[in-house]
Amino acid sequence: MKIIECPRDAMQGLDNFIPTADKAKYISALMKVGFHTIDFGSFVSPKAIPQMKDTAEVLELLDFEGAKSRLLAIVANFRGAQDAMEFDEIAYIGFPLSISETFQQRNTNKSIDDALEEVKQMKYLSGRYNRELVVYLSMGFGNPYDEPYSPAIVAEFVGKLAELEIDIVSLADTIGVAKPELITSLFTELIPAYPDIEFGAHLHSTPATAYEKVKAAYEAGCRRIDTAMGGMGGCPMAKEDLTGNLATETLVEYLKSIDSLPNLDMKALEKAAAMRLELISA
Repeated sequence: MKIIECPRDAMQGLDNFIPTADKAKYISALMKVGFHTIDFGSFVSPKAIPQMKDTAEVLELLDFEGAKSRLLAIVANFRGAQDAMEFDEIAYIGFPLSISETFQQRNTNKSIDDALEEVKQMKYLSGRYNRELVVYLSMGFGNPYDEPYSPAIVAEFVGKLAELEIDIVSLADTIGVAKPELITSLFTELIPAYPDIEFGAHLHSTPATAYEKVKAAYEAGCRRIDTAMGGMGGCPMAKEDLTGNLATETLVEYLKSIDSLPNLDMKALEKAAAMRLELISA
């Protein structure tokens, strides 16, 4: 089971700018918990996401002593991917490819066709620099723009990514509308159909529905799930009223209940949780 902790997604929509040193201290603490990957920052326009304008500076301040996690950075275009390649500490780059044309324009200022072309270029760049590319299928469970959506459309997009030999595809519930039945049907169809792709779940949720979503994804065979401590965050480019990320605590509780929790340092987890509260109360 791979837990992808996402402080970047947790912080990016906050109005008050978190000081660079505080970001680095928090992410450094998360790196010692035992999460597989930390989605720590993004190389995107500072005008679009002001909170992430210091990603390179944060990286320079991270404490790698005792770190147990790999680092992932989100990019919105090929130039951002090139910027990320300058840092050997970054193992993964993530790119949001949307099933919604409206959201693709809103999130990355390009069409779906142009985004797919950039995915192709990023795949080549990642191979050249010995990194891995993670493609997030944004609006993977529905959209608020009255645009066509169906599991068949999701499968069509996955097919295109398979042709580009993308190894990791994460289905993203960008606005928190996924129902357990849809989560189950998508993963039970896609995982056996594309055995060479590692599928992940990036679920946004209210606390009331988070547990059932986790359960649906896990029982359908998904073994890569994104979370954020305390359920913080949401995509500021999607809509104004953000739906928080899936809480790390909820996933940990579920995995404990089925005796499938990875080897996490629970004291380090508690320390990071306390630091998060200090971060948002400052």
